[in-house]
Amino acid sequence: MSLPLTVPPTKPHQSFLWSPIETNLDVLDAHIAIMGLPFGSAYHAGAISNDQTRAPDAIRSVTDRISRSIERYDYDVGGPIYDNRALKVVDVGNVPADMTDLSTHYPRATEAIAKILAAGALPITLGGDHGITTPVLRGFADHGPITIVHVDAHLDWRNDVGGVRDGLSSPMRRASEMPHVKDMFQIGIRAQGSARTEEVEAATAYGSTIIPAFEVHDSGIESVLARIPDGGRYYISIDADGLDPTVMPAVEGPAPGGLTFHQVRKLIHGLVKKGRVVGMDIVEITPSTDVNMITCITAGRLIVNLIGAAVRADYFDAPPAAQG
Repeated sequence: MSLPLTVPPTKPHQSFLWSPIETNLDVLDAHIAIMGLPFGSAYHAGAISNDQTRAPDAIRSVTDRISRSIERYDYDVGGPIYDNRALKVVDVGNVPADMTDLSTHYPRATEAIAKILAAGALPITLGGDHGITTPVLRGFADHGPITIVHVDAHLDWRNDVGGVRDGLSSPMRRASEMPHVKDMFQIGIRAQGSARTEEVEAATAYGSTIIPAFEVHDSGIESVLARIPDGGRYYISIDADGLDPTVMPAVEGPAPGGLTFHQVRKLIHGLVKKGRVVGMDIVEITPSTDVNMITCITAGRLIVNLIGAAVRADYFDAPPAAQG
């Protein structure tokens, strides 16, 4: 059974920010590509199709709360999101899973990211659990070196869980093994961080810069940005539980003391100014436990801030939009 790389998302608001849908990545013409990757690498049968698999379409479904319209003034970015330019934002749909062979959607996701990058577009991926970051990063193999900027309550350095090496607890461990990953900053870690001492030691030995949430609160996000070298190629991976559960409540592992929306927004804008953000993912949202869809809306607003900041930093060759 041969499945396509992506399939159209479901309705309502079938695409993110009402953007056109294009699932043929061989003809992709875009500055930014939104891709859903609902399925991770499950630790048990019940996790194959879990609550997080519904998150990509849940985020799309609140497009009209993320932005009332593209043309309106947006105070987060200092004007219309696309800065009155003909920015080509395309939704490429979701990477499907073949339930008869659950080993195939990760390679398809990697191939999809490679095609998006080959088209010159910036990929923004909607998870799914945090395992999806691994195949996404594999798609950057020919686009390094990159610096990982990871926002999370958890360290994600497990070598394996029950023999599964590319699940939600392991993406940073797998990233550290990729030759094109140059550096790693892990921000917002707190509580027990899902890490045993051996994983903390492995992350430290690799050279990961671990910045606990309370250090951010005490010293400010500016101090975090100052520790990240200028001129880098940054990949941002945001686990929803990296933010405080009062901000993003729909997560499986809530922990008090997380980052604020303002801090993560400032981090995104700061990275755009420091160098080049080459991709981003947002993961680990459980739509069934959301409160007034605020978690999905917040995820969308973080994406809006990346897009608005990137277009104003002249990342894209986007001419002025035609005036109607």
